[in-house]
Amino acid sequence: MEFRLLGPFEAYQDGQPVALSNRRQERCLLALLLLDPGRLVRTDRLIDLLWNGQPPASARGVVHTYVGRLRATLVPYRVTIGSRRDGYLVEADGYQIDIDEFSRLSYRAGDATDPAERLSLLDRALALWRGPLLADIADEELRERLHGPLEELRLTDVELRAEAQLALGQHARVAAELAPLVARHPTREQLVATLMTALYQGGRQAEALTLYQTTRHALVENLGVDPGTRLREVHRRILRADHRLDRPGRRLYEVRVRGETLPWSVGGHPALDFCNTFAGWQHSAPPPGAEWLRGYRTLAVWTGHVGLVDDVAVTRLIELARRDPREASAVLDEARALRTRLYACLTVPDDHRAFDAVARHAEAAAQVQVFRRGVDGRGRWWADLRAGLRLPVHAVAWSAAELLADPRRLTIRTCPDPACGWLFLDDSGLRRWCSLGTCGRSGAGALCHIA
Repeated sequence: MEFRLLGPFEAYQDGQPVALSNRRQERCLLALLLLDPGRLVRTDRLIDLLWNGQPPASARGVVHTYVGRLRATLVPYRVTIGSRRDGYLVEADGYQIDIDEFSRLSYRAGDATDPAERLSLLDRALALWRGPLLADIADEELRERLHGPLEELRLTDVELRAEAQLALGQHARVAAELAPLVARHPTREQLVATLMTALYQGGRQAEALTLYQTTRHALVENLGVDPGTRLREVHRRILRADHRLDRPGRRLYEVRVRGETLPWSVGGHPALDFCNTFAGWQHSAPPPGAEWLRGYRTLAVWTGHVGLVDDVAVTRLIELARRDPREASAVLDEARALRTRLYACLTVPDDHRAFDAVARHAEAAAQVQVFRRGVDGRGRWWADLRAGLRLPVHAVAWSAAELLADPRRLTIRTCPDPACGWLFLDDSGLRRWCSLGTCGRSGAGALCHIA
């Protein structure tokens, strides 16, 4: 059985529509359970959502009645609504949900490096979008409470799709498709920047510059802010007729390992290079290309590249992430949070909260360390595979603890370029930049300061 929640709520069996109920709230109850497949949804939460915080005295009995009717309706389709303690769940087997497929394709597209592959994945994802979540049974407030990020994910997909089309030379199609969307979202700078690029590549420079001025006015008038880094960069390159316009903001060196784009190692220590997977630490809004940890696969490959885990472990981690993308995404979020705390700990020595947070990660990592012989014959500590998907977080935390206990911590410097902020070791005290090949070319002339 197939349930479609992106747009009007619909159910299909073998490609044929199935009428499950003519009661709006009953269908809404089933949809609420399907949004968390296989997970218990407490009765109190169902009541709160169905009646928007103002339930009648009979609400609990009504929910029980709805569930009973839905159970009877779903029996022929082998979809089961179970009850556990004070709540209900739709058992996880025997059906498909369009939201799950949409999210899966979107995240795969975000990790794809080939423009044609990315475009194909995003075409499939966006084809599933028939309208707002539960368009016929939920109002805007309920949609925001249920899955507010879904619309944001769709717009991000549209932006990524347009960038892939530009990489394939389809600037005319991008201009035609994005123009009405920009009209509906006039302050969404990523959309505007991509449309400006498409217009410029199509020989419509004046229109691109006019669009920039219109967007700038809207940002100032409506939000009280100036255009961000990406938009200003596109505007500057149009004025200069820069042939690199299809790659705005791409300034840092990169390496490729297992198809993943990784930052150039300049820190001199794995824990520093982990912080250096983000460029632009001094920016409140990150500049284009600043984030290197785009997905869990990138994190796994990076930990292998800098020697925190071995190649066998990297292969295992990639396979585990493929099987459980939701857990992999949660671990990636944890890794990014650790990165922020570690950077604060290394750049602000008096930040005791940051140090304590890193220390807690290190203590957890100590529980899964094993000591074994390496290929060079030397013994060393490794994070054990028993840690599962969290293994890279443990490996980084262990490396961070080693650095924090090392006198070399006192020689850590920070690149002064506001678009960078990378950390590196400088025993000599003579280096000015993290790398002359990247930031040193900017000519800002400032000296790196000791972190």
